[in-house]
Amino acid sequence: MKRLTSLALLLAFTIPAFCAEQTFNNVPVVDTMCSKKVADNPDAHTKACAIACQGGGFGIITSDKKFLKFDSAGNQKVLAAIKSSKKEDHLRVDVSGDVQGDTLKVTTVKLL
Repeated sequence: MKRLTSLALLLAFTIPAFCAEQTFNNVPVVDTMCSKKVADNPDAHTKACAIACQGGGFGIITSDKKFLKFDSAGNQKVLAAIKSSKKEDHLRVDVSGDVQGDTLKVTTVKLL
């Protein structure tokens, strides 16, 4: 019984550490289908391409060139922001959420 209590306490304090919200500031947002193609120069990726390729979803390219795809709620939020933006390229965001593997469960996203 003592082992089960210890294990439960360990999990209670460990799991939230892995699910801590992270914030990424001024990072490029691109569609999933173009993420590898534009990884070296994501600021050249255009609004028109992002909208045309929206079916695969969106994500960010981190400073270490890792692609984190958005969850469905994040995809909807950023698509609406991209469509209403006057910017034609250099699409960047401030985004917060929980990183789960290669997916970012978005809580907030703001197109810059």
